[in-house]
Amino acid sequence: MFLSLPDVLRTQRMILRKPRQSDVRIIFDAYAQDVEVVRYMVWRPHRTLAETEAFISYCIEEWDSGRSRPYVLALEENDDEPIGMLEASLHDHMIDIGYVLQRKYWGAKLMSEAINTLSEAALALPHCFRIQATCDTENYASARTLEKSGFVLESKLARHLVLPNLADEPRPSLMYARCR
Repeated sequence: MFLSLPDVLRTQRMILRKPRQSDVRIIFDAYAQDVEVVRYMVWRPHRTLAETEAFISYCIEEWDSGRSRPYVLALEENDDEPIGMLEASLHDHMIDIGYVLQRKYWGAKLMSEAINTLSEAALALPHCFRIQATCDTENYASARTLEKSGFVLESKLARHLVLPNLADEPRPSLMYARCR
């Protein structure tokens, strides 16, 4: 039995909500094709709108299946304009997260705000004991974001993830977690 998170989460400045087909164009234009934004992602920059359409369809399917909550992040004043995503892969007793944020919002502490809100909601569930995330050992901004969100560095994972924008072979990652 997978954990269950709310359909909508609210932070001080944002709404975290289910993806919509109407998000495709905005996500494509705002960050899915931005080489710097996707540098440390497990996917390459989208070259066509169809790639983003397929991704959003996949996200909606994952959401509806209960396996994952790929939340779209939008500023409170305009929930129709995605600025990023925070995916929570749901398991029996833990959640694995991954995230991406439009470049113009880097440094505004929005992602740590979203991660912290998601973590608090998840750890309030009776059967959730752990939220974890990994980041490339050279992704210093992501490591700082996790630390600001109350995550603790647990280990370095050798040859962990292939990041196609950096190398064809698996690279080392840092494992962070927040537990109760």
